Amino acid sequence: MTRTMMRTMTTTAALSLFGSFALSTLAQAQEEPAESFIYATYFQCDVTKQERADEIFQQLAQPFWEAAVDDGTVTGWGYLAHHTGGKWRRVQYYRAPTMEALFAAQDKIGDQIEAKNKKLNTEYGTICSSHDDYIWRAVAGKGSEQPRGKVAFSVYFQCEVNREAEADALVKLVFAPIYDKLVADGKLISWAWNEHIVGAQYRRLATMSAADVNTLIKARGDVVQAIQDNPLGRTFDGICTSHADYMWEIKAEKFK
Repeated sequence: MTRTMMRTMTTTAALSLFGSFALSTLAQAQEEPAESFIYATYFQCDVTKQERADEIFQQLAQPFWEAAVDDGTVTGWGYLAHHTGGKWRRVQYYRAPTMEALFAAQDKIGDQIEAKNKKLNTEYGTICSSHDDYIWRAVAGKGSEQPRGKVAFSVYFQCEVNREAEADALVKLVFAPIYDKLVADGKLISWAWNEHIVGAQYRRLATMSAADVNTLIKARGDVVQAIQDNPLGRTFDGICTSHADYMWEIKAEKFK
């Protein structure tokens, strides 16, 4: 999605135009997603035992998350396994329309899991003994609140904090039409752009999903090609200057 920032006269001129009128008109023209917050727990696990952790999760936790969607406690949830990327090996996430609903679901389902089988819950924690928690808010996207494909590509960005709103606007103005077309053409199943609410160093999350790895990689290449000569794409690179890439296998998901 990003390339090394190259500051040029063209970029400066484009940014000036962007700042003068496009930013304000974009807020009116771009359809906003329904309010949605995502609580994501990124686990570091013993790679020799991580499949056992998956078995425990499926047996112990998954039925409670499925029921939570059915009864409206959450609007969706998912469990992802590391395919390519850094230290995180598993992700468990869930969605709700408010922060209060996120925390209420965490307490409710955590208590249910612990009461069901404390021994298995402890075993999972022993295998996946470290984690990072993030809360994201949905800013833009399409198809991310319904079952996605088999694989997802996620880019975790570090951005200049005082320019994050500008980065959000650039995503809506420049990247969203590209992603939307890929979804319409069936090359992607979903895409999303999320902002940091709670967590560590990553300030924005871009994610997209597809039916299989080859389709996903090809779609990502299409995005890079489409933005290659756009000066506003390079402006985005100057705001979100560092990132970590992950590819995930989507092992389970359910949405309201």
